Amino acid sequence: MPPSGRRPQGPRIARATLAAALLVLLAGPLLNFGLIGWPVALGLFAGAALLAGIGALLCLWRLLRRRGGVVTVIAAAAGIAAATIPIAIVLMAADKPAINDITTDTANPPQFVALTPEVRGADANPPAYNPAFAPEQSRAYPQIRPLDLPLPRDRAFRLALAACAGWEIVAKDAEQGRIEAVARVPWWGFRDDVVIRLTAIPGGTRVDIRSKSRVGTSDLGVNARRISAWLDRLAASVRKAGA
Repeated sequence: MPPSGRRPQGPRIARATLAAALLVLLAGPLLNFGLIGWPVALGLFAGAALLAGIGALLCLWRLLRRRGGVVTVIAAAAGIAAATIPIAIVLMAADKPAINDITTDTANPPQFVALTPEVRGADANPPAYNPAFAPEQSRAYPQIRPLDLPLPRDRAFRLALAACAGWEIVAKDAEQGRIEAVARVPWWGFRDDVVIRLTAIPGGTRVDIRSKSRVGTSDLGVNARRISAWLDRLAASVRKAGA
């Protein structure tokens, strides 16, 4: 024991760093299971990551002075990994606009019908499309465009519905050519709302899709990636069907 009679701080720092790293990993599941709200979850995630990063630096300092053991090494590695997660997210989203509503038709976006404000929740973003998002989307995601299929609308509807596998289907109306669904962000469990519109055009069907985040001002590119992946699945299924 040190001359002062106090216990060494190294093990405490290592344990605190490990605890902070664990909280970084738990923030998403805690939100996903409804144990905490999303503002608390994001605050916990950011705060724990900061503490884990500081703890990792302190652990590394002790290791450089040859004062740490195996636990300190593990804590340093865990702290660095935990602190790296939010940094990676920020870097990945650095070139993404602060928008949360993406659609293949910015002039006349598909409208939510079944996914009413009551269904989406009082704290959800309003369902109306913000026209100011259109130029931002055009610059950031020029690949997000309608998909024209050489199929009658009823057949295209069946393929479009099948491409929604993994989403919670809220409404499907073949006569109107509309599908509404809820997609969840992995790990975090954020609920995003999706509406698909199929319109008959000469020689086939035009498919439009819109994906909107319920919470937050920026989606970090999630909605655009979801739309691109869904359009790719639909196009692949059409090719497989031999259309």
